[in-house]
Amino acid sequence: MAQTARGKTPKSPKSPNTPKTPPAAGQGPTELPTPPWRRRARPVRQPLSQPSIVDAALRIVDAQGLDAVSMRRVAEELNTGPASLYVYVSGKEELLELVLDRVLGTVDVPEPVPGEWEEQVKGVVREARDALASHGDLARASMAVIAAGPNALVISEGLLTILRAAGIPDQACAWILDVLMLYLSADAYESALYRSRAESGEDPAVMAQAYLDEVIAALPGERFPSLVALKPHMVGGDRDARFEFGLDIMISGLGVVAGREK
Repeated sequence: MAQTARGKTPKSPKSPNTPKTPPAAGQGPTELPTPPWRRRARPVRQPLSQPSIVDAALRIVDAQGLDAVSMRRVAEELNTGPASLYVYVSGKEELLELVLDRVLGTVDVPEPVPGEWEEQVKGVVREARDALASHGDLARASMAVIAAGPNALVISEGLLTILRAAGIPDQACAWILDVLMLYLSADAYESALYRSRAESGEDPAVMAQAYLDEVIAALPGERFPSLVALKPHMVGGDRDARFEFGLDIMISGLGVVAGREK
C-alpha cells in the first residue's frame, strides 16, 4: 500500500452515500417549534365517575331526548371511549335508572302533619311530575321500571308514611303508591309528546284541544249526542287543571276507602 512521504496511509475519500453519525445528546440543534397546523387544542377530559356520567347523560336527554342516549354518545360527551364507562355503569339500562333517580332527588318529601295528608300527598306528586316534565321525555324511562334508586325509595317511604299516619289501610297505601307514580309519569310523558309535535312557540295543550274541537264539531249530533253536547268541557281546562282533577279523584277515593274499612 502506498504511503505518503511521512509514512502515513492517506484517508480514503468518503462516499456521498455514507450516513452521517448523529450528534451526541445535548450537542444537536435546539428543539424546533411545532408547526401551527399541528397545534390543535385537545379537548379537556374530565375525570370519570358515576356522577359525571349521569350528568352527561342528563345533558343529552335535555338537548336531544331520551332516544339519543347511548353509551357511545355519552362517551363522546365526556371525550372518552365507551369501554371506560362500563367501569362505573353496567349499561344503558342502569344509566337511565341513575338519571331518573338523579332527577327525583329534587323532590321534597315532608314529615306527616295531622290533618294535612291530602295536600301533602298532592304536593309530592306535583313536584315529581314537574321534575320529570322539566327534562324532555325522561318520564318514559320510568315506565315499566321498578324505581329502586335511593331518591325514589325516599319518595316512596315518605308517601307511605304520610298515608299510614292518616289512617289509610295498608293495602290501599301500597296500591295507590303505584297508581300515583304511573299517573304522574304518564302525564309528564304525554306533555313531552305534545311538545315534540307543536310548532315553535305554540302551546302544545292548546294545539291538542283545538284539534279535538274541530273533530267534535264535525261529528253528526244525532250519532254522537253526548260528545257534541259536552264539547265545551271536552276541550276546556288547561293541563294543570286536568291533572289536579285526576289527583283529587284519587285522593278523595282514598278517603272513602279509609272510611269504609274503619
